[in-house]
Amino acid sequence: MFYGTYTPKLDEKGRLILPARFREALAEGTVLTRGRQGCLYAFPRTEFERLGEQLRRAMETSAEAGDFSRLLHAGASEEVPDRQGRITVPPPLRRFAGLDRDCAVIGNGTRVEVWDLAAWERYLAEQEERFSGSADQVVPGLQ
Repeated sequence: MFYGTYTPKLDEKGRLILPARFREALAEGTVLTRGRQGCLYAFPRTEFERLGEQLRRAMETSAEAGDFSRLLHAGASEEVPDRQGRITVPPPLRRFAGLDRDCAVIGNGTRVEVWDLAAWERYLAEQEERFSGSADQVVPGLQ
């Protein structure tokens, strides 16, 4: 399970150093793709394959699942971390997420998300305000 927030920088070659805590789970290959709210999703290869299989089954009854699958797979790029734990973020994905230099890399359960740091800070502020008084409504029993 991925969790936590880290703030690495993209280097001049578009490489991003993965947080040490995430490297082992992503060492065999990381699939980067477009995510929601303008971020990138980074999946361990096996998790991306599992998601692809779920979408394949869902496409039998849902056109939306087919649309989502198409967008998810069309933008995907498999990256293998180098010895320093860096992955290259391809230019189309950097443009999609507005990544220039300062990034936020967050764990979100079964995936990692890569955000432009300023976009992440805006999103976080909006969500904290939105959920400040309603955590118990989202997850019953959460205080």
